[in-house]
Amino acid sequence: MTELSYDRGGSGPPLVLIHGLGSHRQVWSPILDAVAEHHDVIAVDLPGFGASPSWALSGGPLPGSVAHLADLLEAFLARLGVDTPAVAGNSLGGGIALELGRRGHARAVTAFAPIGFWTRAERRWCQTAVTAARATATRLDGSLPRIMASSVGRSAFCSLFYAHPGRLDPAECVGSARALVAAPGFAEARDAFTHLHPWSFAEAGALPRIPVTIAWGTRDAILPHHQSRRARTILPTARHVTLPSAGHLPFSDAPTRCAALLTP
Repeated sequence: MTELSYDRGGSGPPLVLIHGLGSHRQVWSPILDAVAEHHDVIAVDLPGFGASPSWALSGGPLPGSVAHLADLLEAFLARLGVDTPAVAGNSLGGGIALELGRRGHARAVTAFAPIGFWTRAERRWCQTAVTAARATATRLDGSLPRIMASSVGRSAFCSLFYAHPGRLDPAECVGSARALVAAPGFAEARDAFTHLHPWSFAEAGALPRIPVTIAWGTRDAILPHHQSRRARTILPTARHVTLPSAGHLPFSDAPTRCAALLTP
């Protein structure tokens, strides 16, 4: 049993927020207050990320895979007594959100730049880019507060993930970089990407029967925006949204628009 770290607040129907590879629940901070006005929001650290411990070894799906993390998240929500919530995720979290919806365990899904709509070369680029960012953050750990204190430093360090890194809070940038470095589940989750084949409509399960929104920033450098065209083909019943001038982590780039996608 893996106990997960999470923040919970607000009132209304439950909404679970799932971060991406190497990230943590604080990535949702720019929109959290606005969304909590309408929902009982549960922002969770995935197993092996943020403040959550890694998973225990056991049989079942490939450790760190979308299927494995979805299983662990389902068990966590069952322990909280949360049944069929709305689910939103970013990147790896978007893939997990879609998987929960496919299984019929989400009443609605919103996926921001979800994994799985890539070619083999695009998947390798995603793995390589995030691994390189982790290695750089590890090497520069002692200098991160000084680097992130300047808009130039934030732009140099964070431009892979944000379209407007100069706007970011320096302390949050340091926290995000150190979360990426410290995540014990990083390598296995990253390597599991290799075995995640592109989505196919034949595997859509319950997704055509529930509200699904897929949003993509036009300045996403990790999973470029053109992957949204495959999402439109594979999931034609979903609402597909373009986020102009937003990056892979769009919540600080376009907070009002992102929050609106999660509220009535």
